[in-house]
Amino acid sequence: MHKVGLIIKREYTTRVSNKRFILTTFLIPVVFILFIAGSVYFATSSKEQLTIAVVNDPGFLQSNLKSDTGNVTFSFAEDVDSLNYKAKKIDAILYTTSVNGTLVSNLHSEKQIGFEATKYIERQLNKAVENNMLQESGINKTTLDSISNASEDNVTLTNMVEDGKGKSKEANTGIAYAIGFGSGFLIYMTMFIFGAMVMRGVAEEKTNRIAEVIVSSCKPFELMLGKIIGIAGVGLTQLLLWILLMIVLTSSLSMFIPAETYQQFQQAQQGQDVLNTATGNPMAMKILQAKSDFIEGVNWFMVIGCFLFYFLGGYLFYASLFAAIGSVINEDPQEAQALMLPITMPIIFSFVILNSVLSNPGSNLAVWTSIIPFTSPIIMMGRIPFGVPGTVPYWQLAASMLSLIGGFMLTTWLAGKIYRTGILMYGKKVTWKEMITWTFRKN
Repeated sequence: MHKVGLIIKREYTTRVSNKRFILTTFLIPVVFILFIAGSVYFATSSKEQLTIAVVNDPGFLQSNLKSDTGNVTFSFAEDVDSLNYKAKKIDAILYTTSVNGTLVSNLHSEKQIGFEATKYIERQLNKAVENNMLQESGINKTTLDSISNASEDNVTLTNMVEDGKGKSKEANTGIAYAIGFGSGFLIYMTMFIFGAMVMRGVAEEKTNRIAEVIVSSCKPFELMLGKIIGIAGVGLTQLLLWILLMIVLTSSLSMFIPAETYQQFQQAQQGQDVLNTATGNPMAMKILQAKSDFIEGVNWFMVIGCFLFYFLGGYLFYASLFAAIGSVINEDPQEAQALMLPITMPIIFSFVILNSVLSNPGSNLAVWTSIIPFTSPIIMMGRIPFGVPGTVPYWQLAASMLSLIGGFMLTTWLAGKIYRTGILMYGKKVTWKEMITWTFRKN
C-alpha cells in the first residue's frame, strides 16, 4: 500500500499544480454563471416585436383580440393592404373571413413568423371565437371580461409531498428538474473528462516506456489503482472548489440588489404583501424569490452527499475500464476510439434518456436504470432532487449504491487482469475478444 500511496501522491500533485487545472477550476464556474445569465437575457430580450394588421374583421375580432404587450400587437387600420403594409411598418396582415360558422384566417408576411408568435395569434383567434359564441348565447360583454380577468389569478396550485416522517412540504418541480439535469450533466461530463484523463495517462506511460520502469518496482495492479485514485482526488478537489465558488458567486448576487428592495422582500417573506408595491423593483424581487426557492426548497445535504458518492462511484466504475483500454492501445488513435465505444455507449445512453427520466422520475425506466451500475450515476442523480424517500424510496437508493459499489469492485478486478498483460505488450493490435480471454486466465 505504501507504493500505491506514492503513485497517488504523484498523480495528484502533478495534476493539481498544473496551470490548466487552476484555470479550469476558477474559470468554469464564472463561465457557467455567465452562460445562464446570458441565456436568460437573450431568451427574454429576443422575442419578436410584431404588429399584425387584421383585415376583413367578421365583426367580433376587434373587441375580443388581446395584444401581447411588447410582442404581438393587433392593428385594425382600414387603409392597410398587401401593397402598403411594409411602408406602414406592419409586419404581417391577417386576412379573416367566416365560412359556415368557421373562422378562416390567412397570415401574409414578407418573412416567416416565429413559432411562439404564430401559436399566440392562433390562441387569440380561438379565444375570440369562443367569446363571440358566448356573447351570442346571451352573456354580456362586460360580464365576460370580468370573469376572464378574474379567472387568470383565481387558481393557485401547490404540490405538497410527504417527507416520510408524517409531514408534508412544498415541492418545486422546476427547481428539481433543473438540479437533476445539472447534476446528471455534470457527472456525464466528468466521467468522460477524467476517464479519458486516466486512459491518456496510462497510454502515454506505456508508449514512453515509463511504465516498464515503474512496474519494475511495483505490481501493475498497484500502478493502475494508484493512478485511478490519484486522478479521482484531482476530480474531487475540483468539484469541491466548484461548489464553493458557486456558493460564493450565488451569495454575492445580493450585493447588486438595493437594500430597500431586499428589505421589502424580507417583509414579503413574513407575510406582508409588498411584492407588487410601486416602490419595489419587480425584477429584483423575482431574483430574490427564485434564489430563496432554490436554497430553501431543496434538501442540499442529501443532494450534495449523493452527488459526491455518485461522482466517485461512477468515476471509479468507468475509470478502471478506461485504464484497461489505455494499457492495450499503442499510438493509433483510431484503435483507441474503437475500443472505447463499448464503454462510452452506456454513458451516452444514460444522458439520452435523462430527459425522459426527469419528466417521469417514478417510471419503471427511471427505477431500473437508476439501479443498474452502468447508468445509475447519471440517472439516480436526476431522480434524487425530486425527493427522498418520496420519489426515490430508501430501498431503491440503497440498492443503487450497493450495486454501484459491487460494480466498481468487479470492473476493477477485471480491468486489473487486462492491465497486467496489456501494459507490457507493444506493437500488437488487441481486440475485445482477447481482453476477455485475459480476464479468465489464471494468475
